[in-house]
Amino acid sequence: MRIAHGVSVRIAYVTESFPPDVNGVAHTAMRVAEHLVSRGHEPLIIAPEPARGVPSPDSSFDFPVVRVKSVAIPCYQELRVGLPGPRVRAALAEHGTELVHLAGPFVLGAGAAAAAKKMNLPMVAVYATDMPAYAKLYHAGRLGQAVAWGRLRKIHNAVDRTLAPSSASASELHAHGVERVWLWARGVDSVRFDPARRSARLRAELAPDGEVLVGYVGRLAAEKRVELLAEVARLPGVRLVIVGSGPSEAMARRVLPTARFLGQRGGEDLAAIYASLDVFVHSGPHDTFGNTLQEAAASGLSVVAPAAGGPIDLVRDGQTGFLVEPGSASAMANAVEKLVADPALRAAQGRAGRQWMLGRTWSAMCDELIGHYEAVLATAGTLRAEAPA
Repeated sequence: MRIAHGVSVRIAYVTESFPPDVNGVAHTAMRVAEHLVSRGHEPLIIAPEPARGVPSPDSSFDFPVVRVKSVAIPCYQELRVGLPGPRVRAALAEHGTELVHLAGPFVLGAGAAAAAKKMNLPMVAVYATDMPAYAKLYHAGRLGQAVAWGRLRKIHNAVDRTLAPSSASASELHAHGVERVWLWARGVDSVRFDPARRSARLRAELAPDGEVLVGYVGRLAAEKRVELLAEVARLPGVRLVIVGSGPSEAMARRVLPTARFLGQRGGEDLAAIYASLDVFVHSGPHDTFGNTLQEAAASGLSVVAPAAGGPIDLVRDGQTGFLVEPGSASAMANAVEKLVADPALRAAQGRAGRQWMLGRTWSAMCDELIGHYEAVLATAGTLRAEAPA
């Protein structure tokens, strides 16, 4: 059953992270909200407030944003946790919400799920962050992992449909007792991320002696395992480029003393950096998806990543890059070394990756998401009657 052409649906998108945050959850929230507006729907974003003194971009959006109180995570001050409360239910009521989308629900999302249930609203939840793995990394141990899975299971089994970003994530959710799981991937802007943005000036600045540029883009945090790139950085004729920031930056600078750290970048600047690289590397084994892998492939780069989580679906081993043993610095370095020695191979993989990404637009992926909304609304019996053609 389809939402009739011209019929607007009020969708509350509750997200644990939103701009000015820079991460996959925040970026996906932006792209989904923009697409819903373009399709004539009425999204409402409910998100944590930014830290004091950090400017909010909310007034520039074509959709309303409701901010809730937030607190910083002790071990990761750059990330904030939204605190659920009566403001969430009031926002849903004022908006006239017909469907609630929970993006990576854990704290704020759990509160929103409880409010939506009381209001008898249908819900879609997206599994976005491997919280159990983070619990282990941030010293909560096996008990922390068990608690995290228990919380996730309770949240996701209370919704009408859970969307997993990758086949590995879907399998893990099923294995831990989460029901009603479907796949929903993410899109990539293949207009912005384009090999044509390659910059000779930037390459000369980053590789003055003609080095092969191998780059990482992403947060610098424990779960990203950037220390595994140390052997890559030591390869002859290679210059490692790191784009991003986070709590592990000081550690990364210590273990990667020869790398070029460019800080956090975005927009056209980031697109030019991607296109000016020769190989892209991703070291973290805990990503449920991997937006940066798609951006790199769209930019015409061969991608080397661990054979775990999201990358399994995003890298065609041997065709668009290489999947390597998770957690193995030598396996990653060996794959990069092979590409450094064979320019024709990395060019062929880059072309293949670019071609693949041309079919994975945000428009296509967000229309697929709307299809999930339609299915849930129809099942819940709340879909509006189709208007006459």
